[in-house]
Amino acid sequence: MNKKLFVMAVTGLLSFGTADALFAASKLTKISAVQDIPGKDLIGRWDITVDENGKSLPSWLEVKLSGNRILVGYFVGSSGSARPISRVHFDNGKFSFKIPPQWEGGDEDFVIEGELTSSGIQGTIQTSEGKKYNWKGVKAPYLKRTSPVVWAKPIQLFNGKDLTGWKALGKNQWVVKDGVLSSPHSGANLISDEKFEDFKLHVEFKYQKGSNSGVYLRGRYEVQIEDSPKEAHPSSVYYSGVYGFLPPSEINALGPDQWQTYDITLVGRMVTVVANGKTVISNQEIPGITGGALDSNEGDAGPIYFQGDHGPIEFRKIVITPAKK
Repeated sequence: MNKKLFVMAVTGLLSFGTADALFAASKLTKISAVQDIPGKDLIGRWDITVDENGKSLPSWLEVKLSGNRILVGYFVGSSGSARPISRVHFDNGKFSFKIPPQWEGGDEDFVIEGELTSSGIQGTIQTSEGKKYNWKGVKAPYLKRTSPVVWAKPIQLFNGKDLTGWKALGKNQWVVKDGVLSSPHSGANLISDEKFEDFKLHVEFKYQKGSNSGVYLRGRYEVQIEDSPKEAHPSSVYYSGVYGFLPPSEINALGPDQWQTYDITLVGRMVTVVANGKTVISNQEIPGITGGALDSNEGDAGPIYFQGDHGPIEFRKIVITPAKK
């Protein structure tokens, strides 16, 4: 090929590539600079309280931007795990979406409708059974810690003798015998009297075949205890997962009728879970409350609570090391 023609051809190709790249960059900049994204003020995480005939129940909502114009998200009700929202419809300050039932009765989709207000969001929820309730929501706190944690002295939360420092939510079935705290059958959940913010928690527990329980951190975030098959693919709803949000790297369970340990560190939203001596969740963010939470006031301190409504469970050593304030 003529040298001059070759140089011209290469120059043309480079120019074409540069123009294409500039066009792509221009398009990206234009999308990034868009200020009129529908529902941009709705994007984020929201702590929600539902008024169910005078009873306050916690919920949680996260709204995300998919692409540059479609809103999607996740929703957590008073029970169950985080449920994906395929699309959040937004128009003139009002929004709505639907999610299918999970553990609830009824066959209809939940219908959530709301609007932006000067203090947050508010609206109604129609359940899978056709009941309708009002709710209000506020922006969830980031819970970001800016100073290094300094730990206080460890506290024995269970004295090995009785239920001092604990209370049952409902009719109590929890008993203490030979230094073991046990729930012999499904019944009430057990909640510590004392509340905590950031902490390290050591718990020793034993479950029966097919049983299910959980450790709630600040009364809002459940670390799952379940007779999960060791060979199963790790899931957030299996052993040592943060229910509905964070799967463990593996199911490091010893199986039923064996004493096992969790060592859990919670600082702000960041959690580390060590199951039977192996780190399975390492300093990961918990996005929001999990189903079964006591409330959605994520900025507040909260208790430790054990799930007692899903089958027999036993605990013995329960030690918490709070962060110094």
